[in-house]
Amino acid sequence: MRVALIVLFISIQFGAFSQVKPSEFVSKAWSPDNGDGTYKNPIIHADYSDPDICRAGDDFYMTSSSFNSVPALPILHSRDLVNWEIINYAVPQFPDAYYDTPQHGNGVWAPCFRYHDGLFYIYWGDPDRGIYMVQTEDPAGEWSAPVLVKKAYGNIDPSPLWDDDGKVYMVHAFAHSRAGVKSLLQVVELSKDGSQIMDKGVIVFDGHKNHPTIEGPKFYKRNGYYYIFAPAGGVPTGWQLILRSKNIYGPYEEKIVLAQGDTPINGPHQGGMVELDNGESYFVHFQDRGPYGRIVHLQPVKWIDDWPIMGKDKDGDGTGEPYLVYKKPGLPVQKPHNPVDTDEFNSNTLGLQWQWNAAPQNGFYSLKSNPGQIKLNAQPYADGAVNLWMSPSLMLQKFPAPEFSNTVKVDVSNLKEGEESGLIVLGHDYASIAVKKTDDGYSVQQRVCVKASDNRPEETNAKVDIGKSEVWLRVEIDQDAKATFSYSKNGKKFEVLGDSFATREGHWVGAKTGIYTKRSKTTGLCGYALFDYFRVD
Repeated sequence: MRVALIVLFISIQFGAFSQVKPSEFVSKAWSPDNGDGTYKNPIIHADYSDPDICRAGDDFYMTSSSFNSVPALPILHSRDLVNWEIINYAVPQFPDAYYDTPQHGNGVWAPCFRYHDGLFYIYWGDPDRGIYMVQTEDPAGEWSAPVLVKKAYGNIDPSPLWDDDGKVYMVHAFAHSRAGVKSLLQVVELSKDGSQIMDKGVIVFDGHKNHPTIEGPKFYKRNGYYYIFAPAGGVPTGWQLILRSKNIYGPYEEKIVLAQGDTPINGPHQGGMVELDNGESYFVHFQDRGPYGRIVHLQPVKWIDDWPIMGKDKDGDGTGEPYLVYKKPGLPVQKPHNPVDTDEFNSNTLGLQWQWNAAPQNGFYSLKSNPGQIKLNAQPYADGAVNLWMSPSLMLQKFPAPEFSNTVKVDVSNLKEGEESGLIVLGHDYASIAVKKTDDGYSVQQRVCVKASDNRPEETNAKVDIGKSEVWLRVEIDQDAKATFSYSKNGKKFEVLGDSFATREGHWVGAKTGIYTKRSKTTGLCGYALFDYFRVD
C-alpha cells in the first residue's frame, strides 16, 4: 500500500495522472472525423487564420497567423489531413521587446510553410517591419531566430519557390494601410539560402479590375506551369483565384476555382495545397465566422487541363464550391484526435493551446510552485489603460466549437484586497466573471467592457458576496456566439450571474477565452490565484 501511494504521488507530481497524450486527445466540443471514412468541415473549428500546409513524407504540417499572440506561429501535425494536434510554436519568444506590448492587428501575418532539401521554412509578413523567415530540421524541435528577409513597410503574405534551375523566388502582396497600394502581387528573387532579396521585384498581377483585394498568394510549380493561388474579393465574400504562366514573371492566365456557391461557407479564403503519392490533392482554406474566428476547411482538388478545381463542381464550369462532408483522403487510418483544449495543469510546462496577449514576462505564472495547479500572479493594467485589452498577462485560447463551455476551479485565498481573478471572453468588446477580494470577504462579479480597444472602462453587470475563497466559474457559448456566465460554491450547482453577452471578434482574430489575475496597485507585493483546471465541454 505504501509503495502504491508513493507511485500515485509521483504520477500526480509529474503529470502522468489524468493527463491525456496530445496525439490521443479527442475534444468534447468539436471533432471532424465521422468515424465512417468521412469527415466534416471545418476540420478545425478554431481561429487558425491564413493557414498554410506542407508535406514531408508521411507527415503533414500546418501553421497560421498569430498576430499579437505569443508564442507565435503554431505548428500543427497530421498523418491524414483530418485529425490534427498542436506540437510546437516556431517562435516561442521574440528576441526584441516589440511584442512586450500587445500588437492587436499587427505582428505575424499570413505565413507560408515549406519543406525543401531537408529543411522546413516559414515565411511571414510583419506589416510594420518587413518579411521574416525561420527554419528548422524538425518542426517539433527548435527553430532558428527570425531573419529579416526584406525590410519593408506594408509587404505581406510572402511565399517562396525553389525553381528547377536553382534560383529562389518569392511572391508577396501589399497592405494598403501601410504601403498605400493593394490588389497587386509582386515577385522578387531571393538569395540561394532564401534569407535576403536580390532585386526590387516585378509586379506580376494587378487585380483592381476583376479581382480586388487579391492577397495571400501561394507559389507552386507543376507540369511546367508556375501557379499562384490567391484569394480575392475580400475575406467575408471572396473567392479562390488561380493564376498560371509558363514564365515566372507572367503574363498569368486567371481562373476562379472555388467560391461559396449554394453553401454556407462564405469566402472561402486563403490557404495552401498538398499532393499525395496516390495522385490526390487537397487544399486547406479558412472561412471567416466573426467571433469564432477564421476556421479551417479541407477541400479535395482535381486537376483538369492543368487547372486545380477545388471542392464540388456541380455544373462543370470549373468553379467548385466547398464540401461540408467528404470522404477522408487516401492515407493510413488514424485514431480521431484534435487540438487540445482542456487543461488539468498537471504538467510542468504550459499546454500548447495557450497563448498570451503579448510576450509573457517572468512572474506571470508558475506550474511548479503548486503542482497540479497553475499559479497566476496578479498583474496591473497596462500603463494608461483602464481595462484588460492591453494587458500582456491574459492567458488565452481559441474558441474550439460553435457551442461549448469553459469551467474553472479557482482558489483566491492568496489574493490581496482589491485584487481579482477570473474567466474572460476577449474581443473588441469583452466580458468576464471574476472573484474579487474585498475588505470583508469575497465577491463574484460579472463585468462587460464595450469598445475595449478604445480604452473604455468596464461596467459591473451583477455581483454577489460569497463566504468562501474556493469557487467554480463557468462561461457557456451558444450557437449565436452569446456568452452566459455562472458560478458555483460546490462545483455542482451553478448560478447564472449577469446578462448574456454577445461575443465579438478581436482585431483580425476571433474572440478568445482564458484566465487572468489582476491587481489594482502597481507597487508592493502582489497576491495570486490557483487554478485547478480549465475544462472545455
